[in-house]
Amino acid sequence: MSTGRRIAYVLPVFDEARGLATFHQALVAAAAQRPDLTFEFVYVDDGSRDSSLEQLLAMRESDPRVTVLALARNFGHQVAVTAGLDAAHASGADAVIVMDTDLQDPPPVSLELIARWEAGVDVVYAQRRTRQDTRFKRGTAAGFYWVLDKMAETEIPRNVGDFRLMDRRVLNEVVKYREHNRFLRGIVAQVGYRQEAHLFDRDDRFAGESHYPLKKMLKLAADGIMGFSTRPLRFISHLGTFISGLAVLGILYVVGVRLFDPDAAVPGWAFLAVAMFFLGGVQLIVLGVIGSYVGRTYVEVLDRPLYSVALVARSATDGSVTPE
Repeated sequence: MSTGRRIAYVLPVFDEARGLATFHQALVAAAAQRPDLTFEFVYVDDGSRDSSLEQLLAMRESDPRVTVLALARNFGHQVAVTAGLDAAHASGADAVIVMDTDLQDPPPVSLELIARWEAGVDVVYAQRRTRQDTRFKRGTAAGFYWVLDKMAETEIPRNVGDFRLMDRRVLNEVVKYREHNRFLRGIVAQVGYRQEAHLFDRDDRFAGESHYPLKKMLKLAADGIMGFSTRPLRFISHLGTFISGLAVLGILYVVGVRLFDPDAAVPGWAFLAVAMFFLGGVQLIVLGVIGSYVGRTYVEVLDRPLYSVALVARSATDGSVTPE
């Protein structure tokens, strides 16, 4: 018997047609273990090029708990999750669970997150105890979290993705953050409230390929570092100062050779090389201070919508979604 407490799953989808049915079956089986709760499954199709959207609409026909949001194009994983969070917020969910649909985030683990939430935790983030990834991906992930830990002004947990549960109070705050270069796990960490880790073993992908190639991983890393720290600006400035210092030493060396050992001096090239290094150092200082965040500031000043919704399939009693 349902108690009326509503749990919304936010499930971003991009070209996951090969594994969607299997994932949904596993999710439904997990939800069936908690008949006392009301569930909504918010699938956000992020401009899939395969039959993912058609499968989601078919799932919606057989399961009224399924909500389908189809974005007008591919906006990226973080924006797709944001669209789902907006929908869950509009429906008045008591808690929201974000997870991927490739079965690397096991649906049964989400029930453990719910149990921690019922015990009074506002945010339960699933922290990877083990992960079935390549050595390269594990190594780059470890390097990213090390750099993020050193640079970020907000403490962001290591080995944590977007798989987490958030209480309604936290969701109310998260949806207020509308920056375009989004790093949601950093946003949630900055919001605060009682947050605890829940260890789990991350499985291998059930089907398909990862949609986070190196280029996207680097962009996400940049969003995480630049979105929550100004230290890159100071680092670049320090680098410019260091290079300028080397140039000054070079100047002293050249002057010393001219004064004390003029026969060893090569006319012309030394002064030219030192001048180039000096000017390069000065440019790094100026560009590091002024230029590093200009692009991000420009995007935010434009204040364009985060996403466009092309289709919404949802029960009328669940509320409606207003495109951002």
